[in-house]
Amino acid sequence: MITPPRRRTTSRAPGSPATCGTPLSRPTPYCCYVALYGAHDAQAGLALAERAADIAARTSPALSGLALLHVAEAHAMLGSAPACERALGDAERRLDRVDAGDAAADLVSPTQFGRLAGSCYLTLGDHRRAETLLAGTAEKLRDRRKSRAIVLGNLTLARIRQRDVEAGVASLTEAITELETTRGGGGMNIVFGAARELRPWRQESLVAEVHDRLLGLMTAA
Repeated sequence: MITPPRRRTTSRAPGSPATCGTPLSRPTPYCCYVALYGAHDAQAGLALAERAADIAARTSPALSGLALLHVAEAHAMLGSAPACERALGDAERRLDRVDAGDAAADLVSPTQFGRLAGSCYLTLGDHRRAETLLAGTAEKLRDRRKSRAIVLGNLTLARIRQRDVEAGVASLTEAITELETTRGGGGMNIVFGAARELRPWRQESLVAEVHDRLLGLMTAA
C-alpha cells in the first residue's frame, strides 16, 4: 500500500475526500487511495486509477506510474492476476522514465514498486513471489522504519502462508522491533494480523516468545 502525498485542500476542493468520486473531482492518486483503502471499493478505485493514469500519462510519468500501481492493486483485490501483472509492468516502465523535469518526481521512491508489487502478489495468493519482492524491499528500507514495519508485516504473512513458521517469526520479530520505535498505525494493524495467523503454532516456543513481545508492545502503547 502506498501512502498518498499530503496535500492542502479545502473540505470541498477537487481531489479532497469530500469530492472524490463526485463530478467535482479529478481522478488523482489521492482519490484512488480513498476508494481502495478507505471505502474498500476495488471497482471504484480501479476506475479512478485508470482515469488518473490516462490523464497523467500526457504530463507526468511519476503520477501515471503511481496511478498504475493503484490499478494493479485494484486488479489484485478483484482477483485478476493477468490484469494486475499488466498494470505492474506498465507502472514499472512509467516509473523508469521519471526524471528531474517531472514535477511529481519527488513523490516517487526506489522502493515503491517492490512494496506494491509484493502486496499485489500477497493478495493474489502467490506467496513465494510476494516473499521475494518484500524481502528485497525490506532490506532497502532500513532508513524508513514505518514503511519497513509494514513491509515486514506483509513479508511475515507471505511466509506464514507458505507454512514457513521460523522465517515468519523472524520477520515478525524485526517488524516488532521497528514498531517499538515508530508506533506506526498501519504497521501495527498488519503485524497484529500476521500474529493471528500464527495461532495454529501457538504452542511452539518461538511463537510464544514473539506473542510475549506483542503483548509488551500493546502495554507500552
